[in-house]
Formats: sequence, C-alpha cells, structure tokens
Amino acid sequence: MRRILTWFLSTVAVVALLFGYKTSTGASATPTSDTVVAAPGTGSGASAGSGSGSTGTSGSTGSSASSGTSGGTGTTTYTGSVAQTRWGPVQVAITVAGGKITNVTVPQYPNGNGRDQQINASALPVLTKETISAQSASIDMVSGATVTSDGYVQSLQSALDQAGLA
Repeated sequence: MRRILTWFLSTVAVVALLFGYKTSTGASATPTSDTVVAAPGTGSGASAGSGSGSTGTSGSTGSSASSGTSGGTGTTTYTGSVAQTRWGPVQVAITVAGGKITNVTVPQYPNGNGRDQQINASALPVLTKETISAQSASIDMVSGATVTSDGYVQSLQSALDQAGLA
C-alpha cells in the first residue's frame, strides 16, 4: 500500500512540474506582429522599396524591381523576391555600383520569437559579408541557420538576376 501511495504522489508531482515549466517557444517578450525590420549589423545603404506589405501574407512571392539610382553615384538597389521559408519570409536587397555589390540589406527575415532573433542576429551579418566577398550567390550556409540561409540565397539570386549579375 505504501508503494502505491508513493508512486501516485510522485507521479502527481512530476505532472504538476511539467505543466508549470515555461518553454522558450511560449509567450515571448517581443511582439509577434507582422512587422518588417532591418537585418542586424547591416549598413544603412540605399533604401530598397519592397512590393510586399507585411510578412504575414503567405502568398506574397512577387519580386520588387530596382528602386532606381541614388544621387549621382550610379548606385542601384535591387530587391529580390520574398522567399517563403519554414520559419518565415526572407528577402534580400543588394546595392550595385560599377557592376559590383557594394551593400546588402535584409528587409525581411524570420523574427517571430527570441530564438529566431538570436539565430538571425549572428547569421545575417555573416551571410551579407559572404555575399560582398563572393560577389555572387555561391556562398557558404551558416550552421544552425540553414533554413534562413536557403531563403537568403534564393532571394539573393533573384536580386542578382534583376541586376544582371547572375
């Protein structure tokens, strides 16, 4: 009888502890609204106009044409199409001057929870530096951010195609 009572009380205690555990995917401190933010660690560069309004529309896969030249410097910004990934949309904008990529921004990327923000805060600067170094979409993926890296390369290729740098 004592064993049954001990087993029952320990089972109730474990179940109570499990239901009380807060996971990282629970309610986050940051709002999960459909906002578009700039990638961390990227330069301001020329502003790229995006044709898709919010990140919440699952059907927004259209691409945005180049946003024209800025000043007299001969730089043009090309915004790639939105790549829908498992964790959210990814969109890349490149600034081209003299046939070379001079700046890369990421107007849309997964940022719905703290884990997405943590991963992309370290992955996106690496991807943008790789892009400027390689001057193409043939860049290495970032370990731990494979889904974002795939979407990044897909959108980057779209922007390169628009710029004629494929």
